[in-house]
Amino acid sequence: MSKAFKGSASPSSASPSSARERRGTAAASSSPEPRPSFREVFALAEFRALWASEVLSVAGDRLALVALTILVYERTRSPLLAAVAFASGTLPYIVGALFLSSLADRFPRRTVMVVTDLGRMALVAGMLVPGMPLIALIALLYAVTSFQPVFDAARSAITRDVVPMDKYALAAGTLQSTFRILIVAGAAAGGALVAFAGARWALGADAASFGLSALIVRFGLQLRPAAAAVAAASDGAGPAEAKAGPLRNLAAGTRLVFGDESLRTLILIAWLAAFYNVPEAVATPYAGKLGGGPVAAGLLIAFSQLGSVVVMPYFTKRMGPLTRLRWMGPMAVCTCAVLVFTVLRPSLAVSMAIFFLSNTFTVYQIAANTAFVQRVPNERRAQAFGLANAGLVVGQGVAFAAAGALAEVIPPSLVVALAGGAGSVIACGLAIRWRRSAPVVGRHSARHLAGKQQGQEAAPVRQERAPVQLVRSR
Repeated sequence: MSKAFKGSASPSSASPSSARERRGTAAASSSPEPRPSFREVFALAEFRALWASEVLSVAGDRLALVALTILVYERTRSPLLAAVAFASGTLPYIVGALFLSSLADRFPRRTVMVVTDLGRMALVAGMLVPGMPLIALIALLYAVTSFQPVFDAARSAITRDVVPMDKYALAAGTLQSTFRILIVAGAAAGGALVAFAGARWALGADAASFGLSALIVRFGLQLRPAAAAVAAASDGAGPAEAKAGPLRNLAAGTRLVFGDESLRTLILIAWLAAFYNVPEAVATPYAGKLGGGPVAAGLLIAFSQLGSVVVMPYFTKRMGPLTRLRWMGPMAVCTCAVLVFTVLRPSLAVSMAIFFLSNTFTVYQIAANTAFVQRVPNERRAQAFGLANAGLVVGQGVAFAAAGALAEVIPPSLVVALAGGAGSVIACGLAIRWRRSAPVVGRHSARHLAGKQQGQEAAPVRQERAPVQLVRSR
């Protein structure tokens, strides 16, 4: 018999009033707790600062990319050099994500974010020097982009430090939706700003955005010790262990992520984006086959990004963590499978609806993100996110190149359908693997998961404020 029933009164000896009291207590304890809201997330001052820095950082990054690409093309009229400049959004990011993301584990994350913002501000300001050679401009842009994955890893890792676990899904959904909106609007706004004020003014605004982001992070986030140093101290390891080099950290992060079946499945589920983002890669020829021009291509790209923005509030606020995990696999399958309907060569309006519907299912990434951050130790969190981001960028680059090559010989609508079909088959296998490695069933599992999360949240508070709480408790 469990301790909860030892020493309790028998039903016959219990008074009617005590029975009613017990029934009321049971009813109160069994009633579901109110779910967190977006207002509660934005009530956290640190999250507001984190969100504002994300807006400025992503907007500045896209602005620099667009402005310098246009500047290079205007000077040279060379599509090749313009493409080399635009490729800075991919190649340096991979290097930074793999080898530099661990800096956000080895050093205080707020400090890493401030330093990367100030570094990018200085590099962009260097682009404003009159008479700067084109090769130097492109090199500076590559250096600016290499800082981005370090900032992203630090932001992703510190989000869990700033936001309690019960609000993390809403916070992650907000940041992801903001990123999607900025990606869609950033290119258009960057092009408009360059056309209106010129590339140099756009680069100046970009430098200012990084400086403002650094100020917001510095004064809006608390300074926390380096996660690796805290873990090394608690394990009795020396300073050398906490200050391991980038190659050693990369190897340790790779063993952690790919050595655990659940983490390996989660990261592969996240990398399915390489398949369902193919419509972006072939949007221009897709629209051309339908008789449309740049406006039609822009609409296709926009509708392939905005579906999840519409659905995200319901998915994160109305659906509980257990339900999100249960539907993660099926939604990953659906987001790819919907694209198969483009094999019918639909009209522009129907194609926009298909891309929009496919993107609505991508909110499963929020469930994958939440499960991933729960399973990764704090001292390896930034490196793990760096690996995930690097693999995603590589996968998308390969998929986009393959899609472009195929679109040379077959209709773009068929290319999208093939990508969706391949992605849905892989997603089915990953969904089955996830169900086997991390089964989620029943309300008991939901209560157990919630209790575990509450216990994880409460532990640091008890350690830091135990004397105050004990004195004031009744």
